[in-house]
Amino acid sequence: MGVALACALAGIGSAVGVGIAAQASTGVMSVDPGKFGKLLLLSALPGTQGIYGFVIAFLLLGKVTPGMDMHVSWQIFTAGIPIALAGLFSGIHQGKVCAGGAMMTAKQPDDSAKSLILAVFVEFYAILGFLVSFLMLQGIGG
Repeated sequence: MGVALACALAGIGSAVGVGIAAQASTGVMSVDPGKFGKLLLLSALPGTQGIYGFVIAFLLLGKVTPGMDMHVSWQIFTAGIPIALAGLFSGIHQGKVCAGGAMMTAKQPDDSAKSLILAVFVEFYAILGFLVSFLMLQGIGG
């Protein structure tokens, strides 16, 4: 269950976040297609949470063995929770920040890097969730 939650919830957060950011970006590009390069990173950035969740899920799967005891099963479950929840919520909120950045880029293209910096602040919490899950993973079975 921890493997599934890590991958699924972080993936959902990324999918929703990328959708929100890309929707705003396509609106901007419908008026000015030349801004594609500046908007690409803003649209893709919320996708990193899904990658973090996938990596943790893959690593957790390596700990799953036939006949493992219930204690290890609970450790695997709980190790998936930090990235699952951090990825879900940070992906969605990063998408909103990136959508605002796309709108800012429409009016002030030279300041697009500023909106990217603000989006990285949200990314920090996904990285923290990833690190906590990773650190918990190291203690499984021990």
